[in-house]
Amino acid sequence: MKEQLFEKLDQAYEDMVVIRRHLHMNPELSFKEEKTAKYIHDFYADLGIDVRTNVGGNGVVARVKGGRPGKTVALRADFDALPIQDEKDVPYKSTVPGVMHACGHDGHTATLLQLAKAIHEIHEDLAGEYVFIHQHAEEYAPGGAISMIEDGCLDGVDVIFGTHLWSQTPTGTIEYLAGPVMAAADRFDITVQGAGGHGAAPHETKDAIVIGSQLVMNLQQLVSRRVNPIDSAVLSVGSFVAENAFNVIADSAKLGGTVRTFNPAIRDLMEREMKRVADATAQMNDCTIDIEYFRGYPAVVNHEAETVFLKQSAETVPGLQAVIEATPQMGGEDFAYYLEKVPGTFFFTGASPEKAFPHHHPKFDINEHAMLLAAKTLGAAALDYQQHD
Repeated sequence: MKEQLFEKLDQAYEDMVVIRRHLHMNPELSFKEEKTAKYIHDFYADLGIDVRTNVGGNGVVARVKGGRPGKTVALRADFDALPIQDEKDVPYKSTVPGVMHACGHDGHTATLLQLAKAIHEIHEDLAGEYVFIHQHAEEYAPGGAISMIEDGCLDGVDVIFGTHLWSQTPTGTIEYLAGPVMAAADRFDITVQGAGGHGAAPHETKDAIVIGSQLVMNLQQLVSRRVNPIDSAVLSVGSFVAENAFNVIADSAKLGGTVRTFNPAIRDLMEREMKRVADATAQMNDCTIDIEYFRGYPAVVNHEAETVFLKQSAETVPGLQAVIEATPQMGGEDFAYYLEKVPGTFFFTGASPEKAFPHHHPKFDINEHAMLLAAKTLGAAALDYQQHD
């Protein structure tokens, strides 16, 4: 049956591209994806496939039952966009100012929709049940996975597979990895409250910019001097705001950033030590520093047996040139929550175009042929799992 599925996916490729480009031109931000959710719902409804909307928010879940009893396999794609201005010069450029699909979620959605259609067309000859999870709000914690799980998207599911189209990996490559593959993604906001004043009289002030700068440098020592080099951690300050006239010393400054870790103990250490360093910097400067630490997604930890299975299944997919072990990524993904509930694995599908830009870049794009390879790999895994012990 896999050969028949592959043939149908080959025939569906042009439609896959049309869907992806439509979504790329009409992106919606996390938790605001009403039109995208309706588009997904209508696609399934027009095919007569059982579909449920408003799952945990804007989530959509469709189910296709095979003609024979078997296992229940879930496949997941996300569909939210990012607050980034699209700077590509392409016909399918985003039409929404300041919003674009800069991470490939449009491609994920197009991939899963056409795969679902192909499975539906041969469902009478298949065993088991296939659950297509279209998740909203992957890009912004708390994300959509938790609420969708609470609303039953994993009910009866035996295994789950997901993929990310990866612009930095050559097209034709599948990357898999058992164990931690993507990091826990936390966020922090810091307010430095000093005492502002005239730029000509700094001795009468507590300069929030200088203090904030000290804090940034102090925080950078946490990874290099408090984390065991065998472990991994990232602390990045991405925002430092203290707007004043040129001759005014800042009264306050606001900083924001992210922490990425794999090991839960290191995650605890980073949160604890950040607060300690903030307190010490405040005491040294006789000011107030408030830090709010928000825990985001946990690390994505792939199950060993399902990852080995995925590798073996992917090796049967025509058109793939390499199936190799991945390097762990410090990016975060709320696919982690699915893996905490059911066995499964999350892998990367190489999607590097001729000129590749990183994810979340204003000129981000993908090689659209990667969608076909992702669909075949997910489809092969879903069908093969019916025979998996």
